[in-house]
Amino acid sequence: MNYKNILVQNSDQISYLTINRPKNLNSLNNETISELSSCIKEIIQNKEIKCVVLTGAEKKAFVAGADIKEFSDFNKMQGRNLSRNGQDKLFNLIENSPIPFIAAINGFALGGGLELAMSCHIRVASDNAKMGLPEVSLGVIPGYGGTQRLPQIVGKGIALELITTAKMISAEKALSIGLVNQVCDQENLIKSCVDIANKIKRNSSTAITNAIKSINACYQDGVDGMESEINFFSDCFETEDFAEGTKAFMEKRKPNFN
Repeated sequence: MNYKNILVQNSDQISYLTINRPKNLNSLNNETISELSSCIKEIIQNKEIKCVVLTGAEKKAFVAGADIKEFSDFNKMQGRNLSRNGQDKLFNLIENSPIPFIAAINGFALGGGLELAMSCHIRVASDNAKMGLPEVSLGVIPGYGGTQRLPQIVGKGIALELITTAKMISAEKALSIGLVNQVCDQENLIKSCVDIANKIKRNSSTAITNAIKSINACYQDGVDGMESEINFFSDCFETEDFAEGTKAFMEKRKPNFN
């Protein structure tokens, strides 16, 4: 399928998904969110894909934020729909994907851009990247999960500081507070993400899916995370991957997962 605002390429069990609006610093408008949602749903259904690398076109921005022109005159109900639709269509879709998403943060990741990166399971930043949630400087708050995911990742105190000051931080600072997993130079950004993806690919896809579900359960209201772990753990025992993995271990060979 051809898209206007995104590029997708599948190679060696990895899907490379690029937001391609460099003239707009890859900002997220409604059309781009819809295209990403449609594309990601297709990727998730593709049993050959084991990992997704998500990035922005060119070297200046991952995603510099939402497209403010689209909602500058919205009322309360329109704002509610904007937030809910974005979360349901894209951000929650990525977070709950059975396939791990790696955000390759290649420049500015601001507002909705940082929220998009935070919805991914792993984040790698280039050393020129700048990150922040500047929404309060516009008289609004993060609406695509930023007030929820940021404290989960970096803790309440740091999240409150970053959101209330609306300041940008460097890639190194993001690394020091745990907002990103790695920092590398721009030229090696995708390679670093692929290195992680290749390690993921070697392992059981069904076990990885259950691990994602179990970890996410910890942050769901009214859900007992420990009980969820017990259930997802026991589910693994009826999978072909468990049979292959334990057999390979006892035979002292590498497992051959589908």
